Amino acid sequence: MIPLFTAKQVRKLDDYAINRLGLPGIVLMENASREIFKRIIENFAISSVAIICGKGNNGGDGFAVARHFVNAGYKTRVIYLGKKNEMTADAGMNFSVLKKIQKSHPQLSIEKYTSLKSLASLNHYDLICDALLGSGAKGNLREPYLKIVKKVNKLEKFKVAIDIPTGLDVDTGYGEVIFRADTTITLGEYKRGLFFNDGYANAGKIFKGSIGISNNFSNSLTTGEYLVEPEDAISGLPKKQVNIHKYSAGKVLCICGSSAFPGAAVLASRSALAVGAGASVLAFPESARNLIQKKLGEVVVQTFTDGNSGYLTVKNLDQLKKKVLWADTVAVGSGIGREKETQTFVYDLIKSRKFNNAVVDADAIFALNKNRYKKLNLKNLVFTPHHAEFANLIGANINVLKKDILKYGHQFTKYTGAYLVLKGAPTIIFTPGGNALINSTGNPALAKFGTGDVLTGMIAGLLAQQTDIEKSIVTAVYLHGLAADILISKKTEYSLMANDIIKFLPDAIHFLRKSIV
Repeated sequence: MIPLFTAKQVRKLDDYAINRLGLPGIVLMENASREIFKRIIENFAISSVAIICGKGNNGGDGFAVARHFVNAGYKTRVIYLGKKNEMTADAGMNFSVLKKIQKSHPQLSIEKYTSLKSLASLNHYDLICDALLGSGAKGNLREPYLKIVKKVNKLEKFKVAIDIPTGLDVDTGYGEVIFRADTTITLGEYKRGLFFNDGYANAGKIFKGSIGISNNFSNSLTTGEYLVEPEDAISGLPKKQVNIHKYSAGKVLCICGSSAFPGAAVLASRSALAVGAGASVLAFPESARNLIQKKLGEVVVQTFTDGNSGYLTVKNLDQLKKKVLWADTVAVGSGIGREKETQTFVYDLIKSRKFNNAVVDADAIFALNKNRYKKLNLKNLVFTPHHAEFANLIGANINVLKKDILKYGHQFTKYTGAYLVLKGAPTIIFTPGGNALINSTGNPALAKFGTGDVLTGMIAGLLAQQTDIEKSIVTAVYLHGLAADILISKKTEYSLMANDIIKFLPDAIHFLRKSIV
């Protein structure tokens, strides 16, 4: 897994380089600017570049990058904010050098920002670099940064953010208005806010640029956030012994679906088999069995009496008791509905703790809203809500949740001892041990009915085959996104359906295995 760092830790890294190694800040800036220049010319076919520079060290990086472009013969424009005496020492030094070479390099133009009219010339450049604010910036953008970012975001040009996109909080991944980059070249180490929430939506493709020091110091820092890699996913694929049989290969009981939502039950129960579980049994209302029977294939149906209601009732707990004990993993919630009797069933099921493992999704999560979950032992259960479901579960406003997703996720798992799979773009896995594992696969095609039900079944199917909960979750989430990534090359992000993910899981597993060899 790739460790992700906070703004405070990044400052410690700079302090280590300057005060312990004795590397002047201007040297670090020069090293960073070379990396940025190299990455840009490797990834963009351009002949001209415009760089908007602030007064701090991020602006200093921009000034240094501009010099490299000028020296390489590119048409270069620099728009800067403030006066030279307002700049940091290193930024001021690079600004002075740039001013001195301007006379002998007619392809370089430098202009002080005075109003939005100063940005009119940006339409004549192939690429725009954001060097306004660095990773230490906090809070919503103020003027003139707010107007500048809004204006530049409207321009149909390649855009690159130096270190971070202006307006993004690198700790929370939140920002009301953020520079929308095609590429971000982050310096020193990966900052956590680039990979989730608004950072994920605005950072574009992310590269790490070296500032000229080894990883020894950053490796000594403790972090709780990580980016999931293929190696992490493949380690959670259960080893298949030659002498296994269908019941020793993992038994899943899906308590899913209702007469109103039969599709969720089909998707969850079938995806458990698609990731290698030997047996998948679907508990489904007797009166609505004809809605799903022909679509289940190898899945076995365990019906329960429902009095033609089409929903679970409290009485069904006794009916399903033997199957709950039989299963290695129980998946509950997808499509079961929100009837009062159904909510009571879920509460009593979890309170009883008669199952070995459980994945709690969708309507089962709703049944534990209004702090009802605080009365139960949730240790080692796996919760799979999307953001709105999680906000309702913990009683938080979703807009408040968005401003610090990591904080609320960590609080929930620490309090409950459960695992939290917070579905989104991207999906984040929170562990009881205090880590947040950010998935690195997936695309907008997953924003569709049924895809979450597939993920629930996949987690249950992998967990039924092994005892390591974290590995099962990581592998399921990664493969779920990887299947969607493979699919969009064939079906596009518009046409993908949840059932397609199940069909393409073999391709995803093959692709994962080949990528590690």
